[in-house]
Amino acid sequence: MDFKRQLKADFPSVREIITLVAALAVWMGVTAVFVGIRPEHWLMTLLLIVLFFSGSFTRKLAIALLPFVVFAISYDWMRIVPNYEVNPIDVKGLYEAEKHLFGIATAQGILTPNEFFAVHHCAVMDFMAGVFYLCWVPVPVLFGLGLYFTRQRRVYLHFALVFLFVNLLGFVGYYIHPAAPPWYVMHYGFEPVLNTPGDVAGLGRFDEMTGLTVFHGLYGRNANVFAAVPSLHSAYMVVTLFYAFRARCACWLRLTFTVIMCGIWFTAVYSGHHYLIDVMLGILCALLGILLFEQGLMRIPAFRRFVGKYVGYIS
Repeated sequence: MDFKRQLKADFPSVREIITLVAALAVWMGVTAVFVGIRPEHWLMTLLLIVLFFSGSFTRKLAIALLPFVVFAISYDWMRIVPNYEVNPIDVKGLYEAEKHLFGIATAQGILTPNEFFAVHHCAVMDFMAGVFYLCWVPVPVLFGLGLYFTRQRRVYLHFALVFLFVNLLGFVGYYIHPAAPPWYVMHYGFEPVLNTPGDVAGLGRFDEMTGLTVFHGLYGRNANVFAAVPSLHSAYMVVTLFYAFRARCACWLRLTFTVIMCGIWFTAVYSGHHYLIDVMLGILCALLGILLFEQGLMRIPAFRRFVGKYVGYIS
């Protein structure tokens, strides 16, 4: 009798199964028609199914991870309607603004910080830049999992939802102001070239140094190169650090997050992937997302009840 009761508790309800099947069908259907199915789509589908049906514990984990899943799907679906089809691409204006605000005087004339670092770089900085940039998503995700498995479920959910919310704000920014990254200007000049492939820029030196192709693999799958403003690379660790304080994490962990955050900000410029303007707007995007979520959305009774039920489900 106990075995049957446990089996029933571990197995999802009919409603949960129908919801899962419908959601996966919509996601894979839209992706197949408008984007194209890639191996990682099947891998994510398989992972969700395994987690969902392996037991109540893993099912709760799958539901808890949904904000990160929605983020990945949203990013992928930006391929459906590229932002440069919505608004004109800013190539020269952003470059000139960066040079005017942060230009560095050299014997060759005024250079943007990106142009300066393209000439003045060294092996140690190249290596550290690669290490920092590899942290941009894994560290926030691992931090979130740490909160989840230490049973700080409410803090975890706030963190995960804010992570998603900040990304959605950033995606809106991409469509409002499509902008070329610094490496684009270095390679192609000021004329927009649509369907330009992604480029590793200065991070290629890390791949060459280590013999890995990690950044070539990542940027080869870039959904859109004209999505430099705001720099979401610069936003993620701001969110992570905020909730590390909210969760009262150890000082050494908060210090580590601070170093990684500053390292990512520096690398964004050093590697030629973002202007300083992009970085500052990314930081602003993170702070705005936290403020709107905690002081705006969480003050709406219906949304607060939704979050409460969500926490209850995954606890």
